[in-house]
Amino acid sequence: MKFVIITGMSGAGKTLALRSFEDMGYFCIDNLPPKLIPKFADICQEVDGEIEKVAIVVDIRGGKFFSGVSKILDDSKLEPTIVYLEATDDVLIRRFKETRRLHPLASDGRPIDGITKEREQLALLREAANHIIDTSEFTGHQLSKAIKQKFQKGYPSFTVNIMSFGFRYGIPHDADLVFDVRFLPNPHYINELQPKTGDDTDVQQYVMKHKIAQDFLKKLEDMVNFLLPLYKEEGKAQIMIGIGCTGGKHRSVTLANILSEKLGETEKVNLFHRDINKGKK
Repeated sequence: MKFVIITGMSGAGKTLALRSFEDMGYFCIDNLPPKLIPKFADICQEVDGEIEKVAIVVDIRGGKFFSGVSKILDDSKLEPTIVYLEATDDVLIRRFKETRRLHPLASDGRPIDGITKEREQLALLREAANHIIDTSEFTGHQLSKAIKQKFQKGYPSFTVNIMSFGFRYGIPHDADLVFDVRFLPNPHYINELQPKTGDDTDVQQYVMKHKIAQDFLKKLEDMVNFLLPLYKEEGKAQIMIGIGCTGGKHRSVTLANILSEKLGETEKVNLFHRDINKGKK
């Protein structure tokens, strides 16, 4: 029997994750007291294989029932797969403000106090987790896709995600590799190119006509092709490559487009331009 424990920070998307498991045919339970997990597993075993996949959310909403969860899981014979969802403090605070909900551990109503306490209480579970997913940059659809890529048969075994971004807007939280291309000649200072993006041919030609860009692209491609088999061997389902310039509009988009095209010949590639439309008047 496949047994998945979903845990992590309040506001990080555990409810959405549980729905994704339900879509994949898992028997799902939200906020089950940890002490009941072994008993529930026994019940599942007694129904003659009718329940083959189970996903359970366990988190600090359980209050006193949540204490000792790590020891309970260690003592059980389940060997569950633990999925831990997290996000940055700023993102979690924003989500609580948007939903107008109080954090379960914030007795005085300040989300940051509850978030700090929660990280401390979940430290052991995070350390034991098989999968840690940072949902800071995820939409609900993207989180669902990430869950299904890891757990649903039929999804590609490995995916290369390439994201262009602007450093002025922050580095992507879920990036495995980050490459800075701010040293390349900048089309922003060419009047006719400034309003365009790296999706435009003349911007790409301007960036790539310089030998430094050509040399960097070759070294970048060699580096990624060297690393991909190693990531696959480690059992990763996907990798996020971030390519950043100042505003995320010209140079990073150009390099991300070209790298995506080259890797797409042998790999499944998803391409994202996070900041390409930012700063437009």
